[in-house]
Amino acid sequence: MFALTVARRYLFSNPAQTALLISGVALGVTAFVFITALIEGLAIRLTDDVTANSSHISLEPETRVARVLPSPDAELASVAIVSTFQRRQIRAWEPAVALLRSQPSVSAISPQISGSAFLVKGEAVAPVAVTAIDPAFLDAIAPISTEITSGNSNLGADGILIGVGLAENLGLSSGQPVLFRTDRGIDRLLTVRGVFRTGLQALDEKVAYLSLQTARPLFALPEGLTNIEVKLEEPGRAREIAAFLHEATGLRATPWQEKNANLEGALTAQARTGTLIQVFSLISVLVGIASALSLSANRRRGEIGIMRAFGVSSAFIAAVFVLQGLMIGMVGAAIGCVSGFALCSWLATLTDADGIMILPVARFEGGYVAVFLLTTLGAVLASVIPARSAARLDPLEAIQQ
Repeated sequence: MFALTVARRYLFSNPAQTALLISGVALGVTAFVFITALIEGLAIRLTDDVTANSSHISLEPETRVARVLPSPDAELASVAIVSTFQRRQIRAWEPAVALLRSQPSVSAISPQISGSAFLVKGEAVAPVAVTAIDPAFLDAIAPISTEITSGNSNLGADGILIGVGLAENLGLSSGQPVLFRTDRGIDRLLTVRGVFRTGLQALDEKVAYLSLQTARPLFALPEGLTNIEVKLEEPGRAREIAAFLHEATGLRATPWQEKNANLEGALTAQARTGTLIQVFSLISVLVGIASALSLSANRRRGEIGIMRAFGVSSAFIAAVFVLQGLMIGMVGAAIGCVSGFALCSWLATLTDADGIMILPVARFEGGYVAVFLLTTLGAVLASVIPARSAARLDPLEAIQQ
C-alpha cells in the first residue's frame, strides 16, 4: 500500500520528533496500566483484609413470619409477628453441604452452630459469641490453629478456644476450667484448650470456639445447624453465587458485600476515581497526537500541494495521516504496555519489614488489552482532524506558500 509507505517515510523523516511522540504515548499508557493495576490491587487487598477471617457467603434459614390473622376490631391493624421461641435452624443441611462441595467456585465450607453464651470465672462474667464447628475444619474460614499463642487447637469433648483479649479479661490461660452458660440456661464446665491471637479485636475479645458435638446439647440442637459459612475462590463473585445458592437450597444466602456496605461503597468510589484518571491520561495522549500531526500537516503544505497538483486524491492524503496516527498509537501502546507491566512487576517486589507490598499492585490486572485497543483507536480518531485539514488543502494556495 503506497499510502503506508508515504506515512512511514513521513514518520522517519524526523526521527527525533517521532520518537518523542511515541514516548509520550507510551508514558500515558504506562500511567494507565499503573493506575489500573493499583486500583485493582487495592480492591483485592481490602477485600482480603475484610474477608480473611470471615466467610464470603453465609447460608442461614429463611426468617419465618407468622400468618397474619384478621383483627376482631376493624379499627386495629393486623400485625405480622415473627416467632423467636424456637431457634431457627437448618435441619436438612447435608444436601446443602453436598451441593457446595460440588461447586468449583467454593474453596472452603464450615457447617456451624452459632449462638450466645457467658463465660464465668469466679466473679468475672463475659459475654461471648459462640462458633461451634467440626474440629477438622477449624481453619476453613479463619486460620485459628496457626494463631494459637498458648495451649493447642485440640478441642476434644469438653474443650474451648478463646481469644487473647477474652483470656486477659477473665484471667484465664490454657488448661484452666471455665463455666460455660448458654442463652438456653444450660451450664457446663469446659476447659480452655488454647488461646489465639488474630489481631482482630472482634475475634480476640468476643468469640469462642467449640466442637459441634459439644455445642449440640448446650444449644438444644441435636441435629440441625444454625448457619453454613462458605469461602470462594473469587470473592468478587459472591453476589452471583449467593443468588444461585439461594435458589438451589432455599436458604437465605448473604454475600460479604451486604455485610460490608461501607467497604463496597468505598471500592466503587475508588474505581470511579481511577476511571477518571485513566480517561484524562488517554485524553492527554490523544491531544498530543492530534497536535503533532497537525503541525506535521502544516509543515508539509508545499509537499501536499504538489501531490494534489499531480492528481493525488484527497482520500490518499487523508489516509497518509490516519496511517501515521495508527502506527504511532500501536507502537506507543505496545511499548507502554510492556513498560507498564515491567514497572508493576518491579513495584510488586518492594515490601516492608513484614513482607507486605508497599504498593499493592496487581500486575496482571493492568487492563493491557483494553488500553492497547483504546489507545490505537483513539490515535486513529485523533488523526482524523489533521487528515481532513490536509486533504482539503487547496493545491494552488499550498504551492504559492
